[in-house]
Amino acid sequence: MQQVQDNVRRITAPNGGPMTYMGTQTYLLGTGDVALIDPGPDLAVHRAAIMAALDAGERISHILVTHSHLDHTPLARTMADDLGVPLYGFGGATAGRSDAMIALAEAGAHLGGGEGVDASFMPDETLSDGEVLNGADWAVEAWHTPGHMANHLCFMWHEGRAGFSGDHIMQWATTLVSPPDGDLTSFMASLRAMQGRCEGYVLHPGHGEPVLDAEARVAEMIAHREGREAQILAALAAGPNRIDALTAAIYTEVNPALLPAAARNVFAHLIDLHGRGLVRCDGLPAADVEWSR
Repeated sequence: MQQVQDNVRRITAPNGGPMTYMGTQTYLLGTGDVALIDPGPDLAVHRAAIMAALDAGERISHILVTHSHLDHTPLARTMADDLGVPLYGFGGATAGRSDAMIALAEAGAHLGGGEGVDASFMPDETLSDGEVLNGADWAVEAWHTPGHMANHLCFMWHEGRAGFSGDHIMQWATTLVSPPDGDLTSFMASLRAMQGRCEGYVLHPGHGEPVLDAEARVAEMIAHREGREAQILAALAAGPNRIDALTAAIYTEVNPALLPAAARNVFAHLIDLHGRGLVRCDGLPAADVEWSR
């Protein structure tokens, strides 16, 4: 357990890896009756570490989940049931999905995806964008930030000038956006909606160390995605191509183990560009078709 800020304790789950970095970051917010944020994988050792981080006389009164990926949610349901406390989130795995992604899925587009999704997740209580949840000595505002997943929430603790950003904004890496659960159009809109709203805030992400300058990191992530878009369009200017070849040409310094995830990001960009009329493919957008300007 680490005290990362006044009233904020962090417990790192032992599930480190290429996509989780040092492991899922679980947080306790407040004192006395505390909020548990992103309990993580259902591992006995991690649950024991969470309970050991509580001071004498403290109890978990609320459980909050940023989004329904399996490295964030399974222990949430277990602990909510065992402790008899409510579990809060935006909704199930497909809640908040954009009209565009719904239309592609219903039309039978071959989108792939589904990596690590907890399809069984369902909160006891749903939180909408802008809704405030109050505890004994804390209050968080839920910001709906779809993109990494359609049901992604960030929890903003305004009194502490801090937020819990899940996988939406991290310092160690850019965010995976894998259709149809991930949606780059929504992701960019979510980032832009945060601009000007988190000046002076620290973000505690789902993986890695705190983001010490939230406003600067949001701007950096927008610029990064705009740069990737420009690379894709430049590559297609040379002629039609497929996602694997585009990925190899663009992600030249990426660990080969991460190229499949990079390909999903490229696909997300292509769907966004297709929706804006800047690229085309034969038939519905799919992971295995040829794309052109």
